[in-house]
Amino acid sequence: MTTVATYLDALVRETHKSEAEVVAQAFETGLRQLWREYTLGRYLRGQVTRTEAIEVAGLDWVEMAERQYQAMTEDLAWGLAA
Repeated sequence: MTTVATYLDALVRETHKSEAEVVAQAFETGLRQLWREYTLGRYLRGQVTRTEAIEVAGLDWVEMAERQYQAMTEDLAWGLAA
């Protein structure tokens, strides 16, 4: 089983960065991902515009969220009709 420490050690070794740099980059990347997911959720709930969501998350992410939302909506409708 791969652990976080294993990933960290490998990244430090392969990128030739310090452990602190790798951890800082991971933290920043994680925050960006969380913000993107939060923004996409707000978009799907109608709390921000599509344009605002694209500015934060990018067109590809917005389109993927729309497709996933549409598929979930269709599945829900099918389940309720059965």
